[in-house]
Amino acid sequence: MPRPPLPTIVHLDADAFFVSCELARRPELRGKRCAVGGGPQRGIISSASYEARAVGVYTPMPTARALRVCPDLILLPHDNEHYAKTSQAMFDLCETVTPLVQRNSIDEGYLDLGPCACASVAAVEAKVRGLVARIWEELQIPVSIGIGTSLLVSQIASKLRKPRGFVTVPVGEEAAFLAPLPIEQLPGIGKKTAEEVKARGLRTIGDVVRKTDSALAGILGRDWRQVAAWARGIDTRAVETERAAPKSYSQQETFLEDRAFGDFEDIERGLKRMLDELLVKLRADGKRARTLTVKVRYPDFTNSSHAQSLPEPSDLERPFYPLVGDLLRAAWTRRRQPLRLVSVRLSGLTEGPAQLDLFTSANEAKHRHLAAVVDRLNANGKKPRVYHGYDL
Repeated sequence: MPRPPLPTIVHLDADAFFVSCELARRPELRGKRCAVGGGPQRGIISSASYEARAVGVYTPMPTARALRVCPDLILLPHDNEHYAKTSQAMFDLCETVTPLVQRNSIDEGYLDLGPCACASVAAVEAKVRGLVARIWEELQIPVSIGIGTSLLVSQIASKLRKPRGFVTVPVGEEAAFLAPLPIEQLPGIGKKTAEEVKARGLRTIGDVVRKTDSALAGILGRDWRQVAAWARGIDTRAVETERAAPKSYSQQETFLEDRAFGDFEDIERGLKRMLDELLVKLRADGKRARTLTVKVRYPDFTNSSHAQSLPEPSDLERPFYPLVGDLLRAAWTRRRQPLRLVSVRLSGLTEGPAQLDLFTSANEAKHRHLAAVVDRLNANGKKPRVYHGYDL
């Protein structure tokens, strides 16, 4: 007899990942109000422990404000290389369970347990609980889990009971699971859109299902069919694994609270930090990039981007840094609207590092040597005073 359908799509979301990485190295800080972020005079909080969140510290709150909200907050320096290595180790463990692993970001991704041929929901859950236990035992990283029949359902489920949540949505119960949840849990329904649709009678996901097609079209516009499908738990996307060499390198940050244009400098610094991380990977892979793209996303989930190319491809921070602010301004066309997300992408890749020759300036040679030294220090777990142009 054929096996009954099972929920085999898993969304894994590490809890307060950057802080968890630091607590794995400093377990004596567990239970305390901790945050990873910049110095007290500048910078933003990039991750806060749940104890700190309980008293009002959030990401990406300015560090100075976080210290006013929580005077006993323990600030921990950001260690990009350590977080990248921990993320790699975490997803390597995932791939011991199933070959179908999609890495969405440094701290979350999807698994498809279809190839595991589990015979029951209990068997699926047991396999996932075993993975959660291994991640904790080997890395000391707590994770939250959502299990469902689709990427959408599993992702929403993983967010409901953090930290260390574990939620399974059985086959056929997707719509009932989603129905009581706030409308903003659906993709595409940002803060501003949620306010607008709530005023027109869509307060929960179940309200979407109960509306007629004509009513949904009037409220949601041209995207009403997609929203209606999601409200029923229908999502046909598959877990995608990426094995080929990347055609670009990108990183994004979704803000916990929308950021206004007055936060421009903090957002620019965040983009440069992400650029730093991408260029470390670029050099490690022996590549150079020609084009830098900055993308912004507004609360209504519409995007805008702007790109600029260098005369020659590079793997150094110096030629890309001056572009970041101008690209952010050019992409942020709706200045009166805040941003929900920003991202940076390097493309136009070329194999091999730039070769130094008689025509290479002494200044460029100095910066290339500095970049190599800093990369080695980070790889060895040592923290240099200057990180690729930033005075920490």
